[in-house]
Amino acid sequence: MTVRLERFRWWHVDEVLLIEADLFGAEQWSPGMFWSELANGHHYQVAIDADGTVLGYAGLAGAPPDEVWVQNIAVRRDAQRRGIGRALLEELLAEAARRGARSTLLEVAVDNAAAQRLYATYGFEPIGVRRGYYQPSNTDALVMQLVAEPTGDGPHHHG
Repeated sequence: MTVRLERFRWWHVDEVLLIEADLFGAEQWSPGMFWSELANGHHYQVAIDADGTVLGYAGLAGAPPDEVWVQNIAVRRDAQRRGIGRALLEELLAEAARRGARSTLLEVAVDNAAAQRLYATYGFEPIGVRRGYYQPSNTDALVMQLVAEPTGDGPHHHG
């Protein structure tokens, strides 16, 4: 199965909303939330199959001066466990590196063990819990952080 990543554009919103509704139910993002993310120029990607069908999407927002937040990563239920979420995460981490982010953060539901394991394999570590973060279910969110390795081009470099 060929999957390519490309920039999330306005014409992808309707398909993305179907995935949101299926995966997140009452906690799904509204069309306006996605429009706002795109309008603000945040880094969003979609995973698309050979037919042009959206299989997943992910977004990253910058928090100056040197933090980025993973806004969302979602893969259509029938396309899960094929490495699409991993590919999307790797793309977001590559963008974080391009921006010189020192810290990449995300929230994940405390009961989403599969996602937590995925993030942990990339070096994310839990740093806190946000009580009742997901509404209306009142589910807690685990905050996870990935701290970039020092690049050696800073003030401590000895040449």
